[in-house]
Amino acid sequence: MKKLYTLVLVIGLSTYTFSQDIKYGVHFGTNVSNMDYKEDGIMSNPHRNGFVFGAFVDFGLTETLAVMTELQYSPEGANLQNFKTDYLNLPVILNYNIVGGLKLGVGPQVGLKVHKHDDGFKNFAFSGVGFAEYMLTDEFGIDFRYLYGITNVFNDDINLEATQGVMQFGVTYRL
Repeated sequence: MKKLYTLVLVIGLSTYTFSQDIKYGVHFGTNVSNMDYKEDGIMSNPHRNGFVFGAFVDFGLTETLAVMTELQYSPEGANLQNFKTDYLNLPVILNYNIVGGLKLGVGPQVGLKVHKHDDGFKNFAFSGVGFAEYMLTDEFGIDFRYLYGITNVFNDDINLEATQGVMQFGVTYRL
């Protein structure tokens, strides 16, 4: 009976302590996107602006270290009809609470192209993410992200090589 009581106590405390470190929320913002060409790209390469939104889960590892993953819709590419791409992104960000509500983080991101088929763009794009967030209250925060494209966004049969560069400015709400 003593072993059963100890087991129930350990499982109960573990569940309670781990559940305190998981936070859910939503993210809304705007982004400024552009394409960086390896060689001469298109003559006019205007920035594409758009609205980004998503939902995230923040897994606290310690009091200052956490891993955040998010499912996010993001319009990217250049502001020309044939160069607009929309992605469903999945960033995984390791963030560190510097002081107070200020967090900095980095991590990888995979993007799945949505909306168009056979447009010359690859279906998957890989990026690195730099992240800064300041929590104004326990629930509301503002953040900045820079997504640095790692892989070529164009299909291999097209004679262009480019990566995405995206700046995101947003607000977060933790539930």
